[in-house]
Amino acid sequence: MLASMGGGSQAQLKRRNRMALLRQLRVQPGQSRVDLAEALGLTKSTVSALARELLDEGWLVEREVIATGDLGRRPTPLFIDPTRLLLLGAQVGIGHVRVVLTSLTGEVLASRNAGYDTTQQVNACIRVLTRTLLAVAARCGEAQRIIGIGMGLPGGVDQAGEQLVFAPHLDWHHLPFGDLLRAALRSTPLAGVSIFMQNDADVAALGESEFTPSPLADPLLLVLVGEGVGAGLVVGGRLLTGARGFAGEVGHMVLQIDGPRCSCGRRGCAEALIGGRALLQTGEAQDAPAVARAGHYLGVLLQNLAAAYDPACIVLAGPATAFGEALLAPVRETLQDYARAAGLPEPALRVSRFDADVIAVGAAALAGYRLTQPALPA
Repeated sequence: MLASMGGGSQAQLKRRNRMALLRQLRVQPGQSRVDLAEALGLTKSTVSALARELLDEGWLVEREVIATGDLGRRPTPLFIDPTRLLLLGAQVGIGHVRVVLTSLTGEVLASRNAGYDTTQQVNACIRVLTRTLLAVAARCGEAQRIIGIGMGLPGGVDQAGEQLVFAPHLDWHHLPFGDLLRAALRSTPLAGVSIFMQNDADVAALGESEFTPSPLADPLLLVLVGEGVGAGLVVGGRLLTGARGFAGEVGHMVLQIDGPRCSCGRRGCAEALIGGRALLQTGEAQDAPAVARAGHYLGVLLQNLAAAYDPACIVLAGPATAFGEALLAPVRETLQDYARAAGLPEPALRVSRFDADVIAVGAAALAGYRLTQPALPA
C-alpha cells in the first residue's frame, strides 16, 4: 500500500501518493475517487484530499457524472486536465531545433522550427533554442502555465549530471547542456521552469508510452531512423536508460560482417546500412533498390531487438518513415520470414502517430514523466 511506505518524510510520502494518483489517471482516465483508493491502496479520505489539491492546482478536472443506477451519490470521474498546465518539448537536431507546446495529455498546441550553424560552438544552438522556446511559450494563454521543459538530444545523455556526453554527428563532448540553457533563460518568462533532458530516441519512446498509454503496448520499443539509428525501451511505465544513459545505441549493432564502414569506424553497423548515408540521401525514393535493401536490414535489426526484449509493440519513427511502403514492406516481409522460420508470431509493428513532431512531443512527455514519476521509497 502506498500510504504505508516506510522511509522519508511525510512530505515525501504525500508527493509519492500525489504522483501515483496522477499516473494512475494517465493510464486509466475517468476513475472515481473510490476507484483510485482501491487501485492505489490509499484511504478514501486521503484520495479525496489529494484530488482536491490537484484539481485546485490545475492537474485534474472533473467531468460528467456517470449514471450507475445505484441510489445515493454517483461517483464523479477524474481526468488529467488538458487545458491549464502545459509542457514545452524541444528536439535538438543536427542543424535545426523543433519546439512544441503541449497539454499534459499530449495535444500539440503550438510549434516552431529554426536552424542553427553546426560549424559554430554549441552556444549558437543554445541561442536559437532559447529564442524558439520563448516564441512558442508566448502562445500560452493567461490562465495557462508552463510547468516543465523537456529536451531530446542527439547523443548519449547523463541525465543525473545533465550533460550531453557525446553527440557524434555534431562532435560535441561533455556539454553541461542543462546549465547552459538555464543561463540563457535567466531573466526570461521561462526562468525557473524545470528542465529535463534525454537522448532523442528515448524521449520519442516516452511520447508513445505517456501520450498513448495502453497495457497492450508494454514493453514498448521505439526505433528512430534518421541520420543515425537509435532505440528507446519503456517497460512497466519506466524508461530503460542503462547504467550510463547509453542504452538504445542500436545504430552500432553490427548487422553485416565486413559491411560498409560506419561513422564510428567499424564496418557493417546498422547506421551504415539503414541510416543517413544508406537511406536518407537516396532522394525521393529514386533509388528503390537502396530503400528496399535498407528496409531488409531494418527488419533484421528489429528481429534482433524483438528477440532480445520481446516487446508487445514496436514503433518506427523518424524521417525514414516518409518512404512509406517502399521501406515498410521489406521490413514486414523480413520480420514475417524470421517469425515463420521459428514458428512464432511476428512482432506487432506500427509507425509513430506524431510524424515530424515525434522527438519534440516525446521531449514534452519526458518533462511530464519526470514531474509525475513517484519517487522510490528510501
